Amino acid sequence: MNLYGPKELAESMRTVRKNTVQIAEDIPEESFGYRPTPESRAVAELFLHIAAVWQLTYQMHEIERRDSIDNFDFGGFLQGASVNEKRTSSKREIIAFLKTEGERLCDWVEKLPEAVLAEPVRMTRGSRPEAKSRFEMILGAKEHEMHHRAQLTVIERLLGIEPHLTRNRKRVPEKATS
Repeated sequence: MNLYGPKELAESMRTVRKNTVQIAEDIPEESFGYRPTPESRAVAELFLHIAAVWQLTYQMHEIERRDSIDNFDFGGFLQGASVNEKRTSSKREIIAFLKTEGERLCDWVEKLPEAVLAEPVRMTRGSRPEAKSRFEMILGAKEHEMHHRAQLTVIERLLGIEPHLTRNRKRVPEKATS
């Protein structure tokens, strides 16, 4: 029984990215430098970090098609990625990048054969589990975006912005109970 394959994963990624983009659109550009604490990422850095992790995922699973993440230089990759969370980007540039890269990655995942998604990738020495499937790792990148999107939702509240999911829920008329 196969309930969740590449098409379903890609569609769920599109939903996650649509919500990430909506948050980016809702936060005013003057707040893109906001940090909830001095050691936290700024709003713009969070969006760029989300994009960089997806680039890393594509690098590992498509370009290099690694069978192990042992000896992969995560920090080096992220510093050299075409999107770097420390570079200065406008709100417009960040939103455009999130949209275009998001769709490119969804198209890639949607076309992946299930056999490729099932391939095991060894984790670093001593990790538990010792290996994960490519599917699990790509799903993990989507969950990573959702984690940071939750942080961005909290930041919206700190900035006095009502998150779009809350706004949307208020628009749905409540059903009368008998």
